[in-house]
Amino acid sequence: MILLDSVYINDGGGLILLKYLVDVLNKQNKDVYYLFDERTNDVFKNLDIKKTFIPNKISLRKKFYKENSKKFSSVLCFGNVPPPISLKVPVFVYLHQKLFIEIPSDFSLKMKLIYKIKQMIFSFYKRNATKWLVQSELMKQQFTNKYFFGNMSHVKVIPFYPPLNFSNSNIERIENSFLYVSNVAPHKNHESLIAAFCNAYDQIKKGSLVITVPSSNISLCQLISGKQKLGYPIENIGFVNRENLIELYLSHEYLIFPSLAESFGLGLAEAIDGGCKVIAADLPYTYQVCNPSLTFNPYSIDSIESAIIKSVTQELPESNKIITNDINQLILLLSE
Repeated sequence: MILLDSVYINDGGGLILLKYLVDVLNKQNKDVYYLFDERTNDVFKNLDIKKTFIPNKISLRKKFYKENSKKFSSVLCFGNVPPPISLKVPVFVYLHQKLFIEIPSDFSLKMKLIYKIKQMIFSFYKRNATKWLVQSELMKQQFTNKYFFGNMSHVKVIPFYPPLNFSNSNIERIENSFLYVSNVAPHKNHESLIAAFCNAYDQIKKGSLVITVPSSNISLCQLISGKQKLGYPIENIGFVNRENLIELYLSHEYLIFPSLAESFGLGLAEAIDGGCKVIAADLPYTYQVCNPSLTFNPYSIDSIESAIIKSVTQELPESNKIITNDINQLILLLSE
Protein backbone atom coordinates (compact mmCIF):
# COMPACT_ATOMS: atom_id res chain seq x y z
CA MET A 1 0.00 0.00 0.00
CA ILE A 2 1.21 3.50 -0.92
CA LEU A 3 1.06 6.37 1.56
CA LEU A 4 0.33 9.78 0.09
CA ASP A 5 1.26 12.32 2.77
CA SER A 6 -0.02 15.83 1.99
CA VAL A 7 -0.12 17.27 5.50
CA TYR A 8 1.45 20.55 4.37
CA ILE A 9 -0.95 21.18 1.48
CA ASN A 10 -4.19 23.05 2.10
CA ASP A 11 -4.65 25.73 -0.59
CA GLY A 12 -3.37 27.30 -3.79
CA GLY A 13 -1.71 25.49 -6.67
CA GLY A 14 -0.54 22.69 -4.40
CA LEU A 15 -4.13 21.80 -3.52
CA ILE A 16 -5.14 21.87 -7.20
CA LEU A 17 -2.37 19.39 -8.03
CA LEU A 18 -3.23 17.24 -5.01
CA LYS A 19 -6.91 16.97 -5.96
CA TYR A 20 -5.94 15.95 -9.47
CA LEU A 21 -3.46 13.35 -8.22
CA VAL A 22 -5.98 11.86 -5.77
CA ASP A 23 -8.60 11.69 -8.52
CA VAL A 24 -6.29 9.87 -10.95
CA LEU A 25 -5.03 7.44 -8.30
CA ASN A 26 -8.62 6.68 -7.26
CA LYS A 27 -9.78 6.12 -10.84
CA GLN A 28 -6.88 3.73 -11.43
CA ASN A 29 -7.84 1.80 -8.27
CA LYS A 30 -4.41 2.16 -6.73
CA ASP A 31 -4.02 0.91 -3.16
CA VAL A 32 -3.33 4.22 -1.42
CA TYR A 33 -3.71 5.56 2.09
CA TYR A 34 -4.04 9.34 2.32
CA LEU A 35 -2.76 11.57 5.11
CA PHE A 36 -4.38 14.99 4.73
CA ASP A 37 -4.15 18.38 6.40
CA GLU A 38 -7.32 18.74 8.51
CA ARG A 39 -8.05 22.04 6.72
CA THR A 40 -8.81 20.02 3.57
CA ASN A 41 -11.54 17.99 5.28
CA ASP A 42 -14.31 19.65 3.26
CA VAL A 43 -12.44 18.86 0.04
CA PHE A 44 -11.80 15.14 0.59
CA LYS A 45 -14.21 13.97 3.33
CA ASN A 46 -16.78 12.49 0.95
CA LEU A 47 -14.30 10.45 -1.10
CA ASP A 48 -14.49 6.70 -0.64
CA ILE A 49 -10.78 6.30 0.13
CA LYS A 50 -8.63 5.29 3.11
CA LYS A 51 -7.71 8.55 4.80
CA THR A 52 -6.75 10.40 7.97
CA PHE A 53 -6.92 14.14 8.66
CA ILE A 54 -4.49 15.73 11.12
CA PRO A 55 -3.27 19.25 11.91
CA ASN A 56 -0.04 20.08 10.07
CA LYS A 57 2.14 19.79 13.16
CA ILE A 58 5.47 17.98 13.20
CA SER A 59 4.64 16.12 16.42
CA LEU A 60 1.34 14.69 15.11
CA ARG A 61 2.89 13.78 11.77
CA LYS A 62 5.70 11.95 13.57
CA LYS A 63 3.15 10.11 15.74
CA PHE A 64 1.28 8.94 12.63
CA TYR A 65 4.46 7.59 11.03
CA LYS A 66 5.59 5.78 14.16
CA GLU A 67 2.21 4.07 14.48
CA ASN A 68 1.62 3.23 10.80
CA SER A 69 4.88 3.18 8.82
CA LYS A 70 5.07 -0.64 8.60
CA LYS A 71 1.80 -0.72 6.65
CA PHE A 72 3.25 0.98 3.57
CA SER A 73 5.36 -0.28 0.68
CA SER A 74 6.25 3.23 -0.53
CA VAL A 75 5.61 6.83 0.50
CA LEU A 76 4.96 9.99 -1.49
CA CYS A 77 5.28 13.21 0.50
CA PHE A 78 3.31 15.62 -1.62
CA GLY A 79 4.02 18.60 0.55
CA ASN A 80 7.72 19.33 0.07
CA VAL A 81 8.93 17.99 3.42
CA PRO A 82 10.24 14.40 3.93
CA PRO A 83 8.92 12.19 6.76
CA PRO A 84 10.02 13.20 10.27
CA ILE A 85 11.49 9.72 10.82
CA SER A 86 13.64 7.40 8.71
CA LEU A 87 11.70 4.65 6.90
CA LYS A 88 12.75 1.31 5.42
CA VAL A 89 10.70 1.74 2.23
CA PRO A 90 11.18 4.03 -0.80
CA VAL A 91 10.27 7.61 0.07
CA PHE A 92 9.53 10.05 -2.75
CA VAL A 93 9.21 13.74 -1.98
CA TYR A 94 7.51 16.04 -4.48
CA LEU A 95 9.01 19.50 -4.10
CA HIS A 96 6.84 22.23 -5.60
CA GLN A 97 7.46 25.16 -3.24
CA LYS A 98 10.13 27.47 -4.64
CA LEU A 99 10.40 29.30 -1.32
CA PHE A 100 12.26 26.32 0.16
CA ILE A 101 15.01 27.15 -2.31
CA GLU A 102 14.96 30.92 -2.63
CA ILE A 103 13.33 33.65 -0.53
CA PRO A 104 12.52 36.83 -2.53
CA SER A 105 14.57 39.82 -1.44
CA ASP A 106 11.52 42.07 -1.06
CA PHE A 107 9.86 39.83 1.54
CA SER A 108 9.30 41.48 4.91
CA LEU A 109 11.75 40.61 7.68
CA LYS A 110 9.06 38.52 9.36
CA MET A 111 8.37 36.49 6.19
CA LYS A 112 12.07 35.99 5.58
CA LEU A 113 12.48 34.67 9.13
CA ILE A 114 9.50 32.30 8.77
CA TYR A 115 10.80 30.77 5.55
CA LYS A 116 14.35 30.61 6.84
CA ILE A 117 13.10 28.47 9.73
CA LYS A 118 11.12 26.33 7.28
CA GLN A 119 14.27 25.84 5.20
CA MET A 120 16.17 24.73 8.29
CA ILE A 121 13.48 22.16 9.15
CA PHE A 122 13.46 21.01 5.54
CA SER A 123 17.25 20.59 5.54
CA PHE A 124 17.15 18.62 8.79
CA TYR A 125 14.72 16.05 7.37
CA LYS A 126 16.15 15.82 3.84
CA ARG A 127 18.08 12.63 4.65
CA ASN A 128 14.76 10.79 5.12
CA ALA A 129 13.97 10.96 1.38
CA THR A 130 14.99 8.31 -1.14
CA LYS A 131 14.13 10.26 -4.29
CA TRP A 132 13.16 13.86 -4.95
CA LEU A 133 10.64 14.83 -7.63
CA VAL A 134 10.42 18.36 -9.06
CA GLN A 135 8.49 20.16 -11.78
CA SER A 136 11.26 21.53 -13.98
CA GLU A 137 14.95 21.30 -14.87
CA LEU A 138 15.40 24.73 -13.29
CA MET A 139 13.99 23.51 -9.97
CA LYS A 140 16.23 20.46 -10.18
CA GLN A 141 19.34 22.55 -10.67
CA GLN A 142 18.53 25.14 -8.02
CA PHE A 143 17.42 22.55 -5.47
CA THR A 144 20.51 20.36 -5.82
CA ASN A 145 22.83 23.37 -5.74
CA LYS A 146 21.32 24.53 -2.45
CA TYR A 147 20.97 21.23 -0.59
CA PHE A 148 23.14 18.59 -2.31
CA PHE A 149 26.24 20.37 -3.65
CA GLY A 150 24.94 20.03 -7.20
CA ASN A 151 24.49 16.24 -7.10
CA MET A 152 21.41 15.55 -9.26
CA SER A 153 21.49 11.74 -9.19
CA HIS A 154 18.57 11.37 -6.79
CA VAL A 155 16.31 14.06 -8.33
CA LYS A 156 13.81 13.40 -11.13
CA VAL A 157 11.80 15.92 -13.16
CA ILE A 158 8.12 14.89 -13.37
CA PRO A 159 5.82 17.84 -14.12
CA PHE A 160 2.07 17.35 -14.11
CA TYR A 161 -1.05 19.48 -13.98
CA PRO A 162 -4.80 18.93 -14.33
CA PRO A 163 -5.89 19.77 -17.88
CA LEU A 164 -8.92 21.96 -18.44
CA ASN A 165 -11.36 21.00 -21.20
CA PHE A 166 -11.74 23.94 -23.55
CA SER A 167 -13.16 21.95 -26.47
CA ASN A 168 -16.86 22.44 -25.76
CA SER A 169 -16.86 26.16 -25.01
CA ASN A 170 -17.66 29.02 -27.35
CA ILE A 171 -17.04 32.30 -25.54
CA GLU A 172 -16.23 35.68 -27.05
CA ARG A 173 -12.82 37.01 -26.02
CA ILE A 174 -12.82 40.55 -24.61
CA GLU A 175 -10.40 42.85 -26.40
CA ASN A 176 -7.56 44.35 -24.32
CA SER A 177 -8.56 42.30 -21.27
CA PHE A 178 -5.94 41.22 -18.71
CA LEU A 179 -6.34 38.35 -16.25
CA TYR A 180 -4.24 37.30 -13.26
CA VAL A 181 -5.34 34.01 -11.69
CA SER A 182 -3.43 33.55 -8.45
CA ASN A 183 -3.75 33.03 -4.74
CA VAL A 184 -2.45 35.77 -2.43
CA ALA A 185 1.09 35.76 -1.06
CA PRO A 186 3.75 38.49 -0.97
CA HIS A 187 5.66 37.01 -3.91
CA LYS A 188 2.55 37.04 -6.11
CA ASN A 189 3.20 40.78 -6.58
CA HIS A 190 -0.40 42.02 -6.80
CA GLU A 191 0.38 45.53 -5.58
CA SER A 192 2.91 46.18 -8.34
CA LEU A 193 0.54 44.84 -10.97
CA ILE A 194 -2.31 47.07 -9.80
CA ALA A 195 -0.07 50.14 -9.71
CA ALA A 196 1.31 49.39 -13.18
CA PHE A 197 -2.14 48.79 -14.67
CA CYS A 198 -3.46 52.08 -13.28
CA ASN A 199 -0.43 53.97 -14.61
CA ALA A 200 -0.91 52.41 -18.04
CA TYR A 201 -4.62 53.18 -18.03
CA ASP A 202 -3.90 56.82 -17.22
CA GLN A 203 -1.95 57.00 -20.48
CA ILE A 204 -4.00 54.95 -22.95
CA LYS A 205 -7.49 54.79 -21.38
CA LYS A 206 -7.83 51.21 -22.62
CA GLY A 207 -7.86 47.79 -21.05
CA SER A 208 -9.40 45.96 -18.12
CA LEU A 209 -7.92 43.84 -15.35
CA VAL A 210 -9.51 40.88 -13.55
CA ILE A 211 -7.81 39.39 -10.49
CA THR A 212 -8.74 36.67 -7.99
CA VAL A 213 -8.02 38.05 -4.52
CA PRO A 214 -10.02 36.40 -1.70
CA SER A 215 -12.03 38.62 0.63
CA SER A 216 -9.89 37.44 3.55
CA ASN A 217 -7.05 39.66 2.31
CA ILE A 218 -8.55 42.87 3.63
CA SER A 219 -5.70 45.25 2.79
CA LEU A 220 -5.48 44.17 -0.83
CA CYS A 221 -9.26 44.24 -1.25
CA GLN A 222 -9.29 47.77 0.14
CA LEU A 223 -6.59 48.79 -2.35
CA ILE A 224 -8.64 47.38 -5.22
CA SER A 225 -11.82 49.06 -3.96
CA GLY A 226 -10.03 52.39 -3.78
CA LYS A 227 -8.86 52.07 -7.38
CA GLN A 228 -12.36 51.14 -8.52
CA LYS A 229 -13.79 54.26 -6.89
CA LEU A 230 -11.28 56.29 -8.88
CA GLY A 231 -12.68 54.82 -12.09
CA TYR A 232 -10.08 52.20 -12.94
CA PRO A 233 -11.55 49.11 -14.68
CA ILE A 234 -10.28 46.55 -12.19
CA GLU A 235 -12.53 43.70 -11.11
CA ASN A 236 -11.79 41.36 -8.23
CA ILE A 237 -13.82 38.16 -8.55
CA GLY A 238 -12.33 36.45 -5.49
CA PHE A 239 -11.51 32.76 -5.30
CA VAL A 240 -12.41 30.91 -8.50
CA ASN A 241 -13.38 27.23 -8.72
CA ARG A 242 -11.64 25.27 -11.45
CA GLU A 243 -14.96 24.78 -13.21
CA ASN A 244 -15.12 28.54 -13.80
CA LEU A 245 -11.54 28.91 -14.98
CA ILE A 246 -12.43 27.74 -18.48
CA GLU A 247 -14.72 30.71 -19.06
CA LEU A 248 -12.17 33.10 -17.56
CA TYR A 249 -9.32 32.03 -19.81
CA LEU A 250 -11.49 31.91 -22.93
CA SER A 251 -12.95 35.38 -22.34
CA HIS A 252 -9.65 37.21 -21.78
CA GLU A 253 -7.04 38.22 -24.31
CA TYR A 254 -4.01 38.23 -22.01
CA LEU A 255 -2.81 36.41 -18.93
CA ILE A 256 -0.48 38.74 -17.07
CA PHE A 257 1.77 36.97 -14.57
CA PRO A 258 3.99 39.15 -12.33
CA SER A 259 4.88 36.54 -9.68
CA LEU A 260 8.39 36.82 -8.25
CA ALA A 261 8.85 33.12 -7.46
CA GLU A 262 7.23 29.96 -8.88
CA SER A 263 8.19 26.33 -8.94
CA PHE A 264 5.88 25.72 -11.89
CA GLY A 265 3.46 28.50 -12.79
CA LEU A 266 0.31 26.46 -13.42
CA GLY A 267 -1.63 29.47 -14.71
CA LEU A 268 0.84 29.94 -17.56
CA ALA A 269 0.12 26.49 -18.99
CA GLU A 270 -3.64 26.74 -18.42
CA ALA A 271 -3.90 30.15 -20.06
CA ILE A 272 -2.09 29.03 -23.21
CA ASP A 273 -4.37 25.99 -23.46
CA GLY A 274 -7.25 28.48 -23.24
CA GLY A 275 -5.90 30.64 -26.06
CA CYS A 276 -4.56 33.56 -24.02
CA LYS A 277 -1.41 35.40 -24.89
CA VAL A 278 0.94 35.27 -21.91
CA ILE A 279 2.67 38.40 -20.62
CA ALA A 280 4.96 37.19 -17.88
CA ALA A 281 7.84 37.97 -15.58
CA ASP A 282 11.24 37.76 -17.24
CA LEU A 283 12.34 35.13 -14.75
CA PRO A 284 13.64 31.59 -15.37
CA TYR A 285 10.45 29.83 -14.19
CA THR A 286 8.49 31.38 -17.07
CA TYR A 287 10.69 29.80 -19.72
CA GLN A 288 10.37 26.37 -18.12
CA VAL A 289 6.66 26.42 -18.90
CA CYS A 290 6.30 28.45 -22.10
CA ASN A 291 7.56 30.84 -24.72
CA PRO A 292 5.57 33.93 -23.67
CA SER A 293 4.26 36.64 -25.98
CA LEU A 294 5.97 39.36 -23.96
CA THR A 295 8.00 39.66 -20.76
CA PHE A 296 8.75 42.36 -18.21
CA ASN A 297 10.86 42.97 -15.12
CA PRO A 298 8.47 42.05 -12.26
CA TYR A 299 10.47 44.12 -9.78
CA SER A 300 9.80 47.29 -11.81
CA ILE A 301 6.35 48.89 -11.93
CA ASP A 302 7.50 50.90 -14.95
CA SER A 303 8.44 47.72 -16.81
CA ILE A 304 5.07 46.08 -16.10
CA GLU A 305 3.34 49.29 -17.18
CA SER A 306 5.28 49.35 -20.45
CA ALA A 307 4.34 45.74 -21.17
CA ILE A 308 0.65 46.52 -20.63
CA ILE A 309 0.82 49.51 -22.97
CA LYS A 310 2.67 47.52 -25.63
CA SER A 311 0.09 44.73 -25.41
CA VAL A 312 -2.77 47.13 -26.03
CA THR A 313 -1.09 49.19 -28.75
CA GLN A 314 0.81 46.52 -30.70
CA GLU A 315 0.11 43.04 -32.08
CA LEU A 316 1.88 40.40 -30.00
CA PRO A 317 2.90 36.92 -31.15
CA GLU A 318 1.12 33.86 -29.82
CA SER A 319 2.48 32.09 -26.72
CA ASN A 320 3.64 28.47 -26.89
CA LYS A 321 3.54 25.90 -24.10
CA ILE A 322 6.67 23.82 -23.42
CA ILE A 323 5.70 21.81 -20.34
CA THR A 324 4.03 18.38 -20.52
CA ASN A 325 1.72 16.43 -18.21
CA ASP A 326 3.62 13.38 -16.87
CA ILE A 327 1.25 12.20 -14.14
CA ASN A 328 1.27 8.60 -15.39
CA GLN A 329 5.04 8.55 -15.03
CA LEU A 330 4.66 9.64 -11.41
CA ILE A 331 2.10 6.92 -10.66
CA LEU A 332 4.26 4.29 -12.36
CA LEU A 333 7.21 5.32 -10.17
CA LEU A 334 5.13 4.89 -6.99
CA SER A 335 3.85 1.51 -8.10
CA GLU A 336 7.22 -0.09 -8.87
